[in-house]
Amino acid sequence: MRYARHRAIADEVRDGAVSVQDLVMRLGVSSATIRRDLAELADAGLVRRVHGGAAPALRVEIDQPYEKAADDAAAEKQRIARRAAELVRDGDTVLLDIGTTTGALARELRGRSITVITPSLAVLDELRHDPVVDVVILGGALRRAYHSLVGPLTEDALRHVSASLVFLGTSGVDSEGWILDTTSVEVPTKRRLVESGGRVVLLADHTKFPGKGSIRVCDMESVSVLITTSLADPHTLGRVRETGTEVLLAP
Repeated sequence: MRYARHRAIADEVRDGAVSVQDLVMRLGVSSATIRRDLAELADAGLVRRVHGGAAPALRVEIDQPYEKAADDAAAEKQRIARRAAELVRDGDTVLLDIGTTTGALARELRGRSITVITPSLAVLDELRHDPVVDVVILGGALRRAYHSLVGPLTEDALRHVSASLVFLGTSGVDSEGWILDTTSVEVPTKRRLVESGGRVVLLADHTKFPGKGSIRVCDMESVSVLITTSLADPHTLGRVRETGTEVLLAP
């Protein structure tokens, strides 16, 4: 019911601002329930809170297609992926985020006796023919341009899994240490990934400092390990270390 209500609210707000009272009448629930729903939707970047109700979310930057993003800093992403694969041990269950660097990591995990859980079809493409890796694909709505599955079904599935390691991607890390994303529909999935595993490992090439993004996923204190390269801004890396996050530089 909650997910259906959230979808209905998002549909109502898409065409313009709507009041709490209007939503109460249309959906037949209490004003307190509507306010909680609006707070959750606003936190996910799907609506914008205004006095007395909600309005359409401010437009955020749209991700470029997966193939184009994969070409950006491709060699650096491969080095980061190779370093990340060293953290994985046989028998591990790992969660791989949506993104091009996790796609590169999937290639490095071929032939390993592990379980990979992911909402990324790019990860599936890398591992679908591997006879050794066990692959679990999370359900959800298909986001074709970025080869990913997102939405309430994906988020709900993540409530039922756990992992040794979570490998998280990002579109940027701001000066305050917030891990950002550009796409509102992916942010709730990323947050569930952070909550579902043990150690969270952030994979970020030097272009992600500060990178881009207008929606906060989590702060750096939620991250156990950052893997990047020596091209990343030294001042930023110093601030990351101050949060207690381990920084590993890919050779």
